[in-house]
Amino acid sequence: MTSKRLFVGAEAVLEELDRLSDVEDSDESYDSVFEAAFAAREDPDFDAVISSDDEEPVLSGRKRCRPLPVTHDPTPTPLGETSVSTTRVRCRQSRGKSQAGRHDDGETNGWHDVTEEDVDPDLPNFTPKRPPGPQILMSSTYSTIQLFQLFFTTSVIDTIVRNTNKYASKMSAAGKKFQWVPLTAQEFSSYLALVIYMGLVNAKTIVDYWAKKTLYNFSFPRSVMSRPRFQAISWNLHLCDVEKDEQNSRKKGTPDYDKLFKVKPLYTDIVQSCQTYFQPNKHLSVDERMVASKARIGLKQYMKDKPTRWGYKLFVLADSISGYTWNFFVYEGKNSMATGKGLSYDSVMTLMNFPLLGIGYHIFMDNFYTSPTLFLDLFEKKTLACGTIRANRVGFPKTKTNDLSKKAQRGTIRWLRQGKLLFVKWRDTREVAMCSTIHKAYVGETVNRRVKNAEGEWRIQQIPVPTAVKEYNKYMGGVDLSDALIGYYNVLHKTRKCYKGDGDHQTPVAKRAKTNIQTSNKQSTLSWKTETDIDMVPQSLRFLPARKPGPQLSPADAHTPLSLFKMFFF
Repeated sequence: MTSKRLFVGAEAVLEELDRLSDVEDSDESYDSVFEAAFAAREDPDFDAVISSDDEEPVLSGRKRCRPLPVTHDPTPTPLGETSVSTTRVRCRQSRGKSQAGRHDDGETNGWHDVTEEDVDPDLPNFTPKRPPGPQILMSSTYSTIQLFQLFFTTSVIDTIVRNTNKYASKMSAAGKKFQWVPLTAQEFSSYLALVIYMGLVNAKTIVDYWAKKTLYNFSFPRSVMSRPRFQAISWNLHLCDVEKDEQNSRKKGTPDYDKLFKVKPLYTDIVQSCQTYFQPNKHLSVDERMVASKARIGLKQYMKDKPTRWGYKLFVLADSISGYTWNFFVYEGKNSMATGKGLSYDSVMTLMNFPLLGIGYHIFMDNFYTSPTLFLDLFEKKTLACGTIRANRVGFPKTKTNDLSKKAQRGTIRWLRQGKLLFVKWRDTREVAMCSTIHKAYVGETVNRRVKNAEGEWRIQQIPVPTAVKEYNKYMGGVDLSDALIGYYNVLHKTRKCYKGDGDHQTPVAKRAKTNIQTSNKQSTLSWKTETDIDMVPQSLRFLPARKPGPQLSPADAHTPLSLFKMFFF
């Protein structure tokens, strides 16, 4: 029999809640060193800790070196004293060192300045598998609901309706007190219309949409369904099969346990649809996205530099021009994708669907992902890369010959080429380090900066800038643009079910993808946030047809697997 604990004061209660949360969040994939480095946006497999400029880097979080005993040499020195050898350190060769043969040429010559000419890189031609842009018949006109159904398909709705009814029956048999009648696809369309409406019209709580107070008094929600019915559907909303969910729950604590099983029916279909109906342009960007949540589960991450600090972490591959989310996956923990090459390496390789993309793509990333090993492996697959890089990253040149001085003037450039890899240092307000397999070191480009002259007056001055820096600033913001556009469709509300946060994230992604295709299809681009959504809400109230009207694409035209084609159109 467990003993009862007496808590005095709010601090004791909060401390106990934190302790229980830690116990509940414990998982076999958790590694304190790894997760702490990940929260600081460091990759222990590539980032090294350097205590001084003369020391060799040691990979953070790993003990690779051990000192040997001090030995005495009886041989007298010229001063007649017996010499004592210094402590030696024996280190295992790191994985980054094993790659040295791939990119070690050029470091012995030191850094070069802009007066020395760099070679023109030999780049593969851009050859995508499909013409860039929406993969629909551009000569046809599609309604808003038709485009939305490409991503939120009728088969997904049928699956959600079936599993929700099963889960509601299970809860009723367990003694839960709520009134339930079987959910239909048409009623779920009405429920989905209300969810979209709540993303357009913000209220403090769910119940406010049905309130009759003067400040609220919204007529639309009451005309669609009652508040108890909406809440009953929300309480019992279940995406996956109930029996299979129970089987998966019994596997918790084993390698066979699927942490994302509850959202898989919607999650996998959205990802497949994003890749099926749009071919990205030449420039791509990789970054993280946070889906807000404070659920006490192991999937929750903390990112101090993100606007949303607590939530699920998604790795996203987006089109740099339009902000279209082409691929994404949820980070499940250290062991979910451990290949021995580092999380930053694995995440990029997982996002890049090379058979569907084609060759010649330019991918941009920040210093969490950039590493010489990743860039060379991408180059072997005829995909080029550019990104900022940390000076302590394994494989970064350590030579100090003609290095960029800390007192260098603004616009000073140093570069070093190691085979296919170009390393560039540029002095702006601070030092910026870049790595690229795309660019030449310097082609004469400049950028405007405000500087203060000797009289203390501010003026515009043109300073040299590497092409890698200029194109990075231009094309790196694809995921940030996608996040900003998805922010217009915020439908998140506080819930007790942890997986609903990720499920609610899929709806804005589908809506934003629909808008990208609609805009590219030369339909109205003005007020796309309100006009298209207000048009879609009443259409969602009608039953979604099994076979959508309009032109039917053949598998060859759609460039999709036959199974996806049948799922969408038959």
